[in-house]
Amino acid sequence: MVNTDELEWALMKAERRVLGIQTKLHRWAMGDPHRRFDDLFNLVTDPAFLLIAWDRVRGNKGARTAGVDGQTAYYVEAMRGVEEFLAELRSDLNDRSFRPLPVRERMIPKPGTAKRRRLGIPTVRDRVVQASLKLVLEPIFEADFRPCSYGFRPNRRAHDAVAEMRLLASNSYEWVLEADIAACFDEISHPALMDRVRHRIGDKRVLAVVKAFLKAGILSEAGDLKGTDTGTPQGGILSPLLANVALSVLDEHFAEKWTDRVQRAKRRRHGLANHRLIRYADDFAIMVSGTRAHAEALLDEVAGVLSGFGLRLAMDKTRVVHIDEGLDFLGWRIQRHRKRGTSKYYVYTYPAQKAVRSCAAKIKTICWQDVNLPLEALLHQLNSLLRGWTAYFRPGVSHRAFEFLRAVVWRQVFGWLRRKHRKTSWKELRRRYCRGGWWPADGEKKLFNPAAVRTTRYRYRGAAIPSPWPSPA
Repeated sequence: MVNTDELEWALMKAERRVLGIQTKLHRWAMGDPHRRFDDLFNLVTDPAFLLIAWDRVRGNKGARTAGVDGQTAYYVEAMRGVEEFLAELRSDLNDRSFRPLPVRERMIPKPGTAKRRRLGIPTVRDRVVQASLKLVLEPIFEADFRPCSYGFRPNRRAHDAVAEMRLLASNSYEWVLEADIAACFDEISHPALMDRVRHRIGDKRVLAVVKAFLKAGILSEAGDLKGTDTGTPQGGILSPLLANVALSVLDEHFAEKWTDRVQRAKRRRHGLANHRLIRYADDFAIMVSGTRAHAEALLDEVAGVLSGFGLRLAMDKTRVVHIDEGLDFLGWRIQRHRKRGTSKYYVYTYPAQKAVRSCAAKIKTICWQDVNLPLEALLHQLNSLLRGWTAYFRPGVSHRAFEFLRAVVWRQVFGWLRRKHRKTSWKELRRRYCRGGWWPADGEKKLFNPAAVRTTRYRYRGAAIPSPWPSPA
């Protein structure tokens, strides 16, 4: 075991080393699009990379969750020691005795539906190796990823995708092919995915470890061991990167159509449509400057590109809409409206009804729990939920939704208080829990007021999104 000061110093030195190597890998990948990287396995097993990987696994919310071996990050830290654990892991990797264990299956409900999504939970040991692999592979593949992709990429977020969609919709891209890939993480073809990984990675040891994770299998909730012939289990640290590697084929296909401004103007003069893909993980939309027929014609084209990776469109979630009808994307409603008091039309972004209803349902669930809890515990849960929700939807026309949630949370908290003190009058409840006013508080802990959050606008960043591995000036 090492003391806290020694561990912090070791982490600081490791962070500096890892960042320096990542910057070099990214620069080399940017400089030569056809370069294949060899001798990467030594980086995956490098003590600095493994230490940073451990730190990220340990700091993740899932550190409390065990894989099939029953061990959590806290167990490893307390019972085995970090140094011994990482040394043993490095030894197993170097002598090629490392074998990933099957992921533990958890079926979680999809918000707003009766369907359930499969989540695969790897062991802590496997998570650390995946995190180390990601540290090495991500700077290389980031050099190839297109700017139209926003999901699970450093320094990029859902707000960037929504801002680009709003910008395009305000500039003649009025038809939208809104699409969703059916069971994307479960159906990606392993051979097709590995072919794309091999395009950049030449180290056979790294390729073998990546393939081993793909083939590790799933231990179902019923205790049955199932093979994984397709897909990359959702829940693993490496899975989002591998999914982006596979789906970048879609980005590249439509990036070829996104020519310079002169060529796009020429296409418009000849009655042809221009397209722009905006993708966040497996959710994507294609903005079309043209007609509805142009947008509908893209369906077969998209299906053909995805079929090469064993993927298919979820037709019940795929449709062509006009921006005046509006669409829901990443929790936002994007729609063109007439500005009140004028004859001008603008594209607005505001929380989708589904997102608002989901938040209201969570508030009600929290407020219908045990009334024997102190009010402070209830407020802590509600404040955490409301702060996160309002922070996500703050850059939009969200004030009306915030006011609605204010009314919901006030009503639910007072309902909880009335059930907790059934014989207490309103006046006494207000004196005890609202300091004579109307807004609940318990000591220093006050209920978060969503309506007090000031909204703003998120500016489209485009090519100004900074890289975590900047090139030297």
